[in-house]
Amino acid sequence: QVQLVESGGGLVQAGGSLRLSCDASGRTSFNVYAMGWFRQAPGKEREFVTTISWSGDNIHYADSVKGRFIISRDNTKNTVYLQMNSLKPEDTAVYYCAAGRRSVLNNDRFVDYWGQGTQVTVSS
Repeated sequence: QVQLVESGGGLVQAGGSLRLSCDASGRTSFNVYAMGWFRQAPGKEREFVTTISWSGDNIHYADSVKGRFIISRDNTKNTVYLQMNSLKPEDTAVYYCAAGRRSVLNNDRFVDYWGQGTQVTVSS
């Protein structure tokens, strides 16, 4: 199994940037898992943000973040990153790291493990 711990959230002004990190650990090899990021804004359901295959060559983004966010992973460090640029107030949410054995994680039904979440708040 996999344990996921996010970090890097905080308060940022609109137009600014943040980089989230997700550190994975556990008995099962990190390399067998696709990784992803989801978010949940106040009063809304959790939504897909981005996902990356274990090899790093299959990446998908939600339309709302495409061109602004970049997901990457370093399997030697068991770490996944989410670089968030040109942040908007509507990006305000709790961001969750996710892992699963599916090739990509574009739906939370495909997620096997979740991180605890990290708050990202974007001010106007």
